[in-house]
Amino acid sequence: MTGLFISFEGVDGVGKTTQVERLRDYLEAAGREVVVTREPGGTALGGSLRQLLLREPGDAAEADGADIAPRAEALIFAADRAQHVAEVVRPALERGAVVITDRYLDSSLAYQAGGRELTADDVRGLSMWATGGLMPVRTYLLDMDPTAAHRRLQHDADRMESAGDEFQQRTRQAFLDLAGHEPGRFRVIDAAWPIEAVWERIKADVDAVLADAAADERAAAQAAAAQAAVTKESDGNTPAGGAR
Repeated sequence: MTGLFISFEGVDGVGKTTQVERLRDYLEAAGREVVVTREPGGTALGGSLRQLLLREPGDAAEADGADIAPRAEALIFAADRAQHVAEVVRPALERGAVVITDRYLDSSLAYQAGGRELTADDVRGLSMWATGGLMPVRTYLLDMDPTAAHRRLQHDADRMESAGDEFQQRTRQAFLDLAGHEPGRFRVIDAAWPIEAVWERIKADVDAVLADAAADERAAAQAAAAQAAVTKESDGNTPAGGAR
């Protein structure tokens, strides 16, 4: 069975965690192995990098008032992503699991290139190099006004979450621009809808993705069987000792 890579994106507070958990439960009930992960922080190394990047209230670095230069931030995110893909994502996909990640490359593009005014090509190139070009087959962008989303948060805001309204609005628009450029991969869902309505939209699309993947597997198996039959027939028609 072929592995499947799915990502969830959006500004903080849009309900990604809730929908990731629902999708995990749904797929596991259908008999699939599911690996749920996140960025930053999907590995032991990533956990240390996450603390450095987000500096939640009470952290020593946060108390010191130290800031991270935009290029340094991009490199740290890329290091986290490289380890995440090598240690978690690729091995799971290779054994046929469904990998669901809360944030991936698009968050770097939106938060760093969109929200922090770095060059999108630089951020994309760095992340594509770090991951060997691995991209999700489907990305669910849960879209919502950042001010309303921020009110949903049930924890103290981290460094990214407390970056200000203008930054959050730029980031939201950057996500929407990314979705507009890759409509085949993205599905934009209004996160202001009730939780159940959001889930039903995701579920219907996931069912379609799974059906397409199954059809592709059947087609590949049929093609392989046909090629094997041709090879066998060709071998049977070859005179013993080879052609003279």
